[in-house]
Amino acid sequence: MSIAWLFLLLAGFFEICFTIALKYSQGFSKIVPSLITVVFIVMSFFSVSQAMKTIPIGTAYAVWAGIGAAGTVACGIIFFGDSAHIVRLISIFLIVIGIVGLKLVNVE
Repeated sequence: MSIAWLFLLLAGFFEICFTIALKYSQGFSKIVPSLITVVFIVMSFFSVSQAMKTIPIGTAYAVWAGIGAAGTVACGIIFFGDSAHIVRLISIFLIVIGIVGLKLVNVE
């Protein structure tokens, strides 16, 4: 796996972190979670921008958003009691399959 793909995975992880921090910020009304949110947003954007140096823009964006979406849904289910309805889980699984497919067709 190239460094660009590692940056992309990191960007997705930071996106998950900033969405969780965003929830705790309560609409940016709490200062510490709000600052943590902004830090993770900057880290996520920096990481995805590094990945886009070599990974095609459409692939990078789709994988970044997919990791963020799937990871955030999983965290919502695990930590916040969000619904784990079977249709929701299947939908997230399909996003993950799409991410894997995009990686397979963009082998460097």
